[in-house]
Amino acid sequence: MPTHLLLFVTTTWLLAMLPGAGQALMLRQTLTGGAHLARATIAGNATGLVFWSTAAAAGLSAALLADPGAYAVVRVVGGLVLIVLGITTLRSARRAPDTPAPSAEPGQRSWWGAYTAGLGTNLGNPKAGVFAISVLPQFVTAHGPVLLSTIAMGALWALVTACWYLLFTWAVSRGRALVSSPAVRRGLSTVTGVVLLALGAAVAGGL
Repeated sequence: MPTHLLLFVTTTWLLAMLPGAGQALMLRQTLTGGAHLARATIAGNATGLVFWSTAAAAGLSAALLADPGAYAVVRVVGGLVLIVLGITTLRSARRAPDTPAPSAEPGQRSWWGAYTAGLGTNLGNPKAGVFAISVLPQFVTAHGPVLLSTIAMGALWALVTACWYLLFTWAVSRGRALVSSPAVRRGLSTVTGVVLLALGAAVAGGL
């Protein structure tokens, strides 16, 4: 593998590992819906990354992030998505401790619902756009069409991120037996819901 590709894979892998909205969402989806919904959410997140990289290649994301009004709209929408997910997670945590948790929350029972949750969370994260326009071009070689090279690097970014999330959700899924206790599940749901709410507020507030 060329040195610049190895460095890019390492950079995007470490970026994916950073705690944030993505991991909080994947944790929630795995605990409430299992591996099926987690994979759908990962697919939605990957689609968002491909969109951001394609937009960066076309110069659209730079124009979007340069417009304070448009940037604010993207930021607020992304924050609201996380806040809504946090609220629904906290609502599930308020069940009686002896009530079994359902396989998924209302609105997240389908593959499509989980997919759009991942897509919406990613598209509402301006930091992904910032990475696409500031860091991604640094790894694009001058040889060959720049547009296609940028899109290809974006697809690799999405693939690396998806691989990390698959590993992360697999580990969480393997540990579901340890959190099968209603009381433990309630505690995890509460913590996850609070984290999602805090992240949503931070994203919406531009922190």
